[in-house]
Amino acid sequence: MYENERKQLIAKLSQSGIKDISVLKAMFNVERHLFVPEAMIQHAYKDVALPIGFGQTISQPFTVAFMSQALKIKAGAKVLEIGTGSGYQAAVLAKMGMKVYSIERQFDIYQMTLKLLDELQIRVFCKWGDGTIGWDEFAPYDAIIVTAGSPSVPAALQKQLQMGAKLVIPVGDKNSQTLKIITRIDESNFDVEESPDFSFVPLIGREGWKE
Repeated sequence: MYENERKQLIAKLSQSGIKDISVLKAMFNVERHLFVPEAMIQHAYKDVALPIGFGQTISQPFTVAFMSQALKIKAGAKVLEIGTGSGYQAAVLAKMGMKVYSIERQFDIYQMTLKLLDELQIRVFCKWGDGTIGWDEFAPYDAIIVTAGSPSVPAALQKQLQMGAKLVIPVGDKNSQTLKIITRIDESNFDVEESPDFSFVPLIGREGWKE
């Protein structure tokens, strides 16, 4: 379903600088219209963020592709996602062959997305809780991806990174953020690359924004 729309989206992402074949393939195979509210289905394959209710959004496809590519991981990697939301980003990572752990703080969204992923037979280990403190039980991770904007980089997430692994997180104010791609060099040193002009909903929690 919507195969032509998906092909057009992938072509657009490719022209926009997404070159990782595993990312493009996964984004073609994940049917985005299944992750948006029924009223938004006609916009599902436009390169825009869309509301999913509860004050949350499904990220625009370019953002999902850009962040997934920035992780620089191979199939079989263990990835922690902060902010399950609609489940779209988690589904893309799962289709790339990753072992995905995901945390969602809003219980209604958590329940809704858990049910959807189960129905689609997409295997993601989900948890309801504060994503800013990570999921220590399964650390360290080969990559951590944060799908909400934070005022700073949570120390707990940096600690849960494997050596050489990347944390991709938007950092800034509540309206605009810079995407930081942080690589753990050793126990206490991190390399940071930055890409400006992103906009995410706020990351709320102990090491994020307070409600």
